[in-house]
Amino acid sequence: MPDTIPATENPEAQTQSRFPTAYTILFLLIILVAALTWIIPAGSYDRVLDNNVGREIAVAGTYQEVAPNPQGFWDVMLAPTAGFYDPDSYAANAIDVALFVLFLGGFLGIVNATGSIDTGIRAVMRRLKGREIWMIPILMSLFALGGTTYGMAEETLAFYAILIPIMIAAGYDAVTGISIILIGAGIGVLGSTINPFATVIAANAAGIPFTDGIVLRFILLIGGLVICAAYVMRYASRVKADPARSVVAKHAAAHRAIFLKDRPDASEASSLTGTQSIVLVIFGVTFAVMIWGVSSQGWWMARMGALFLGSAVVIGLIARMGEKQITGNFVDGARDLLGVALVVGLARAIVVIMENGLIADTILHGAEQSLGGLGDLAFINLMFWIEVGMSFFVPSSSGLAVLSMPILAPLADFAGVARSLVVTAYQSANGLVNLINPTFAVVIGGLAIGRVSYDRWLVFVWPLLLILTVFISLALSISALV
Repeated sequence: MPDTIPATENPEAQTQSRFPTAYTILFLLIILVAALTWIIPAGSYDRVLDNNVGREIAVAGTYQEVAPNPQGFWDVMLAPTAGFYDPDSYAANAIDVALFVLFLGGFLGIVNATGSIDTGIRAVMRRLKGREIWMIPILMSLFALGGTTYGMAEETLAFYAILIPIMIAAGYDAVTGISIILIGAGIGVLGSTINPFATVIAANAAGIPFTDGIVLRFILLIGGLVICAAYVMRYASRVKADPARSVVAKHAAAHRAIFLKDRPDASEASSLTGTQSIVLVIFGVTFAVMIWGVSSQGWWMARMGALFLGSAVVIGLIARMGEKQITGNFVDGARDLLGVALVVGLARAIVVIMENGLIADTILHGAEQSLGGLGDLAFINLMFWIEVGMSFFVPSSSGLAVLSMPILAPLADFAGVARSLVVTAYQSANGLVNLINPTFAVVIGGLAIGRVSYDRWLVFVWPLLLILTVFISLALSISALV
């Protein structure tokens, strides 16, 4: 077997599309937002510190135009770097997410070097033969649980490299694996019930208890999960029956080569060694500890990165790797996810440009003006679409809540609509957009790990977005009338 793969046979090259890469899409969006800072008037609301929210919030009725600060060539060129570390009111720094991704890649590099995952996948497929389809609703429910309770998002990046090979080995495709994670966690955030980073912050900013409107959110969660699971299961069944119906059918061979290593013995029965079994136990415990830490101990990217670094060293020692093997495998694994880490900063750069250009508050003021004097049905549906539009510029659920709720929620009083319904409209809009949002690092990062281009993802997901939009609009409209 040759040491190098010819360019025409390179699996990475085969997964490329004529559609622009994620990097190009994000950079073009940076340029677009920079151009808007020359067109949209600069403005600002007064802000006060809200102890309940823990951040400064805008004060309704205080909007005023300010001196413009249009973003030029150097601002655009500096934005990707600033996107990694500049502090702001609307989104967390991206450097911690990017470093977490690199530590995760190093951890996976060491685990993959032991052969434990490859052998484990084959063992799982033998046990689930004929029942693989039921992994989809079960796993989507688990990710949705994480989304609805603590806003599971960036931490899902840890699961793509695990689940995609399992789905491909089961006869499905990379899109099936991505959709289980991205749509599963996404529908949980869309139907957030007690998510502190969306529902709780938004409710506090709106001046209501976060439990107000929780029944409707449960309806959105359960109904949305059923719709999404059925959609993904139907797609997966069609792909398994006829692989040509996959939206990434042209890249099937390349995906198998990348994720399954295309080994001749991939279908042969092989047993886990004692060392591999221990590695898989540590592997599973690591993810369990991560979920426990994030959901109950307030962990964020630094502690999660430390967890994966420590587990990588332990696994390397148990597998009897030498110092050079451990460091080499760790660096190789981190290199595989370097592109994902860069995407995080690029996505965040769009928010940097918008804020430095002083147009965020102007956009919010326009929304405030548009909602005045509307009836209940028109008000809540327009509110939903305004939040959809703002979500493209502010993908962070907590950032959008702090930005929009103090201004838009009080307008519900004049329309005869409960403020809790405005909170639900905000979170469902943000959750819906973040299934496709190119400014959301989780979307672009997940697709990059799965080697699926953005245009192929849109081809797969647009009918589901349409169904979910109708479902959400009906739920909001009926609630506004009741």
